[in-house]
Amino acid sequence: MACIVMKFGGTSVADIERIRHVATRVKREVDAGHSVAVVVSAMAGATNQLVENVRSAARLYDLREYDAIVSSGENVTAGLLSVILQDMGVAARSWQGWQIPIVTDEAHGSARILEIRSEELRHRLENGEVAVVAGFQGLEPNRNRITTLGRGGSDTSAVALAAALKADRCDIYTDVDGVYTSDPRIVKGARKLDRVTYEEMLEMASQGAKVLQTRSVEMAMKHHVPVQVRSTFEERPGTLVVDEEEIVEKAVVSGVTYSRDEAKITLRNVPDRPGVAASIFGPLADSAINVDMIVQNISPDTKTTDMTFTVSRSDLDRAVGVLESRRDELGYADLSAEEDVVKVSVIGVGMRSHAGVAQQMFQALASRGINIQVITTSEIKVSVLIEEAFLELALRSLHTAYGLDAT
Repeated sequence: MACIVMKFGGTSVADIERIRHVATRVKREVDAGHSVAVVVSAMAGATNQLVENVRSAARLYDLREYDAIVSSGENVTAGLLSVILQDMGVAARSWQGWQIPIVTDEAHGSARILEIRSEELRHRLENGEVAVVAGFQGLEPNRNRITTLGRGGSDTSAVALAAALKADRCDIYTDVDGVYTSDPRIVKGARKLDRVTYEEMLEMASQGAKVLQTRSVEMAMKHHVPVQVRSTFEERPGTLVVDEEEIVEKAVVSGVTYSRDEAKITLRNVPDRPGVAASIFGPLADSAINVDMIVQNISPDTKTTDMTFTVSRSDLDRAVGVLESRRDELGYADLSAEEDVVKVSVIGVGMRSHAGVAQQMFQALASRGINIQVITTSEIKVSVLIEEAFLELALRSLHTAYGLDAT
């Protein structure tokens, strides 16, 4: 008998019929003799509506009350799934985050899980009861208040629960049937990966792939929880996310991803002196603006420098405002900002032992007349910033260049 955690996202539980379909999947695992815990999201669109309700109620609102309101969508789904399972003859009960409890820090709206006290839950599972857990939520014990984990937090709830229960596997059910080598809506030759490493999945998630939430992958990697991404609506194996040691043949490049959430800022003729980078990026950090790609050019006279970097599009106006308010202090001659850029990344653990991966990327883009604006690298990733108009051409060209096209 295995212990399995099953997580179902909003599209999987969008209405009663879909929740009933989820229940049949859960019952199948129970009938196979497995011990099952289920983590559910709110029904599709429910959380967005709750957030909108809060914002309509007050311009400045208490984040503790915000969490109490927006977490209620998951409670509804958990209760409905439990009722349907019971109607099918399956012993089941719903659990809210505070009832387990899933203990978090005090960061309302984006709390981090500190501990899951799973003794009672484990006892119920061992006695054949299905635990249907409301995802996305926890408990801040000092003030006994409900917290939420941020958007996509149900994935994190599921992986954390799997780690606490020492589950054999955590299955993430969604509207796609696995992790692909690229976006199949753009790259027709994209193919599903049977296995991918935690490191690769973490890079893919952080570079724009929407299959798994970044924090859930970090937690799975930390606790060595095998994660399988599967389709709720199709009967086929998904993609396993596992330790690198469990993959025998490691591809040089496993995937090509992209992120449209990019904006580029360039500061020209900044005085080149010690501490100039800190004087630029420190105020941005103080304003909770995350900077991603950075490139610095030294001018011919070595007295000034040009600094180019990227921020998320949603932060662009705030970032420009912060920098313009410090123009006299920073001493730059000109500031320009662009939104018509995208980040394209090639990812693969095989890069560690293969030279020339970046050169192959640059050559493939150059052959298509695509200019590279900014470059960043890590041990298993190369990312470039290009003009948004060339996104689809870049993805297809790189996918072919690295031999990823389905045969």
